[in-house]
Amino acid sequence: MTNGCNGRGCHKLIKDTSESVTCVDMGGNKLDTFDWLAEIPGAYQNCDIVEVRFKNTRKGYFKNVNELKLRKGDVVAVEASPGHDIGIVSLVGSLVKMQLDRNNIPLEGTEFRKIYRKAKPADIDKWNESMALEFSTMIKSRKIAMDHKLEMKIGDVEYQGDGTKAIFYYIADDRVDFRELIKVLAEQLRIRIEMKQIGARQEAGRIGGIGSCGRELCCSTWITSFVSVTTNSARYQEVSLNPQKLAGQCGKLKCCLNYELASYLDAQKDFPNTSIPLETEQGQVFHQKTDVFKRLMWYSSRKDMPSEIVCLSVDHVLEIIALNKRGEKVKKLESVENSNIAPIIDYQYQNAVDEKILTRFEDKPTQKAHKKHHRNHKHRH
Repeated sequence: MTNGCNGRGCHKLIKDTSESVTCVDMGGNKLDTFDWLAEIPGAYQNCDIVEVRFKNTRKGYFKNVNELKLRKGDVVAVEASPGHDIGIVSLVGSLVKMQLDRNNIPLEGTEFRKIYRKAKPADIDKWNESMALEFSTMIKSRKIAMDHKLEMKIGDVEYQGDGTKAIFYYIADDRVDFRELIKVLAEQLRIRIEMKQIGARQEAGRIGGIGSCGRELCCSTWITSFVSVTTNSARYQEVSLNPQKLAGQCGKLKCCLNYELASYLDAQKDFPNTSIPLETEQGQVFHQKTDVFKRLMWYSSRKDMPSEIVCLSVDHVLEIIALNKRGEKVKKLESVENSNIAPIIDYQYQNAVDEKILTRFEDKPTQKAHKKHHRNHKHRH
């Protein structure tokens, strides 16, 4: 029926015999919710709340008051303020209750908006007309904001399905008084205006890009809710506090610093306090660095710079601290740096399938060229 919907995570829309419209989703969009109960009988019973997705990462939960037979991918008209909006069903059945619990939305006592109907071709046509205006509206609003000297950047515009309202997503470092901007936009566009501030991470996810790992940005592929990232995440993982390496393309600390943080915290539960120096008969030694998963700690006789570094196991450090608390000092620290490290294996290429060697692609002089070179060499002499 029509091609993909811009920013809605839908590649193609098709119309069935009942005139309703379904989204054909090829997968891989961040708005998706995996329905792992899809093939279990009875999984869709006793739940009249449906998860519906819209543009970017906006989702909502609506009540199926008309008891429509909905499935994932159906395009529906839902209640909005004012008018109605068009969205795509992303989840139905028992898993919706789990999603509500996950988002701290109580099933009892919450007034859910209604699903009016499955979208008809007339709804889709109006929806496509509204979506076609989004880019030009964004450019126009940016110019108006610049004329009013507002310190903000409008990064995206989302029109409501019936074209009566638009959400303007913007980023700004400080608080912005955009009342005059709303007044001008409402006069020129003849629609209802809603301003929604987003962070730098959401903006980077909307634009997209390639990360330092060589893969597409996580915020543009699957992250929908952002957890705060602090420098403590890097400290726990013994990562160098270099702002150029820790910052992502959004200018904030990389989200991936939180990925393995729980593993590091769990591994360090029995680690000693690194601020405690070890007492020896030669003097105090101070902590320099730690290899968390190998359970190794490096100590030095000087606190400000590594000098005469000694590598100790975590268990040995705990024993020394226990001795120091009893007033005892160890005679000498013996390094165990190589005892817990696996030997480096030199893997050699082996021709196991009787193929030609890997150097077969290198340019080599042919026999004819070799003879010609030999004749030229003999002639010169």
